[in-house]
Amino acid sequence: MSTPLVLLALLATGAKHGYELKREHDERLPGAKPLPYGQVYSTLQRLERDAFVAVAGVVQEGGPERTLYELTPKGDEKLQGWLAETEPPLPYVGGALFARVIMALVAGGDARAALDRQRAAHLERMRELTRTKTAPGTSAAAVLAADYALLHLDADLRWMELALRRLADLTEEIKR
Repeated sequence: MSTPLVLLALLATGAKHGYELKREHDERLPGAKPLPYGQVYSTLQRLERDAFVAVAGVVQEGGPERTLYELTPKGDEKLQGWLAETEPPLPYVGGALFARVIMALVAGGDARAALDRQRAAHLERMRELTRTKTAPGTSAAAVLAADYALLHLDADLRWMELALRRLADLTEEIKR
């Protein structure tokens, strides 16, 4: 996820200050890692430097002054370009789970036990996500985020089952 592009998208609905952008990011992208305030402000500074956003004013809402930022035409052009792009599928299999299984075999560890532990962790996370998405009052965005995560976890589980079935062949290949 590109934080600068997400901030540009959030500014497409109107001028906002950093606190609003952080809050809206965290609300609209449930399941994503919460955005640190420092990252919001440093990203806004770079976006302003590159003329993708401009200062729209300063407001004081019962606390410290807050700088409002707005999307510039250059920023909107950048945003529209990003929205029109297709996210490319990952070109390499480099997941930590894959590496752990192979390296367990290389180092003489117990790959089967590692897969069993990982399967248990995945199933627990899937139960948590299912509780989250079925809780009363859960937002549509939170349900969609949970579904996204559940489907990825399910794909991992299917891969783990396949890996377990192929452990003997993998072990033999690695011993050569």
